[in-house]
Amino acid sequence: MAASVFDSPLFAHLFDTGEAGRLFSDSAAIRAMLLVEGALAKVQGGLGVIPEISAAAIHRASMEIAVDPGAIAKATGENGVSVPGLVAAFRAEINAPEHAQYVHWGATSQDIIDTGLMLRLRQALALAEADLREIAKALGEKAEEHAHLPMAARTYGQHATPTSWGAVLAQFGAPLLDALDALEPLRASSLFVSLSGAAGTGSALGAHVAETRAGLAGALGLGDPGRSWHTDRGPVLRIADWQGQVTAALAHMGQTLIGLATSEVAEITLGAAGASSTMPQKQNPVGPSAMVALGHQFTGLRAGLQNAAAHQHQRDGVAWFAEWMVVPQLALSLAAALQHAKVLSKGIAPQPLQMHATLESNLGLIHAEALSFALAEMMPRPEAQAKAKALCLEARDKRVPLQRLAQADYPDLADVVFDPAQGMGQAAHDALTFATRTKSL
Repeated sequence: MAASVFDSPLFAHLFDTGEAGRLFSDSAAIRAMLLVEGALAKVQGGLGVIPEISAAAIHRASMEIAVDPGAIAKATGENGVSVPGLVAAFRAEINAPEHAQYVHWGATSQDIIDTGLMLRLRQALALAEADLREIAKALGEKAEEHAHLPMAARTYGQHATPTSWGAVLAQFGAPLLDALDALEPLRASSLFVSLSGAAGTGSALGAHVAETRAGLAGALGLGDPGRSWHTDRGPVLRIADWQGQVTAALAHMGQTLIGLATSEVAEITLGAAGASSTMPQKQNPVGPSAMVALGHQFTGLRAGLQNAAAHQHQRDGVAWFAEWMVVPQLALSLAAALQHAKVLSKGIAPQPLQMHATLESNLGLIHAEALSFALAEMMPRPEAQAKAKALCLEARDKRVPLQRLAQADYPDLADVVFDPAQGMGQAAHDALTFATRTKSL
């Protein structure tokens, strides 16, 4: 198999990254860096740092010239960074030495690479935002439709108390809405331009360092950090943290859907399922499984990014190289998980009869909590809890439904104590509240 599933024709549909995949290619990285070089020259020309005519020529060339990644591979291997080879190739392609000499004036490789990365991460966040809106809206519609459909909630893999399918869908979607709310602050705090020169001091950028950095930020639509962040990888870490929160929410969704789709439970259908090579009856939860697997991959890679954030002195090749290895994988892990979530959010459907059968199964022990509180109206709470637990043990021992035993001992107990529709608490409200939030997306 390929070294990365994201670059594999074989796995292209299992781990489809959508439009985000095009952002993390060598060609996309070079295109972004050339845009930064062109914008830098234009700003410096306007400030009189370099001749304005040269700035115009460089800016125009940055949008027209394409540099083959293979053509600068040898230089990248020798230098440990792509920018020297890129600048040399770009200058040669401009074919006007009097202008080309001003390319990359006062900047350092990290300025160009980090700023180019932020341009691509900005696009990745925009694509993720669009996917999240689509997923949340689909979940919201279903949550509203099924807000009052009772089903068994589960904790530690066991029946807990009744909830509703709509509330489960809201549980999937609420973190996604929170992530959408967090996007603008994230962009403001993290999508930064980088322009600090060789050692972060801006020594070769001239007297207009701050103005140049601010102008470059404005030209590229990025934030101006007002300082060097060469060794402060907080911006990258914050973006990864946001990606991780979304990936974790999708992995939770995947884990739960796998559980609900098992043969023994069968309370949902997925709308899209995989086949076995030999067992005709199988409908494998492929999408949810991929979402969980991508969550596992993200978790492991995120640890690597944490290590990569610890630079030595004013720049560290080890830390920087490690960051390059994992940042694209993190972004693409989320992108692929979002593609599966879009399909599932539209296709999953409840099986009400099976949900009802589950609630009726296991001797009605799912109503034990409701029973304990009903008994607490007749006796002290600790005594009510002890009595409810004893009735549960008796029900299991005699294989007699809990309701029958409880009402035999306490004839005044109302039937509603054992009605799942009455025991859902705020489930329907939570589902409808979530649905309402999604209508403004």
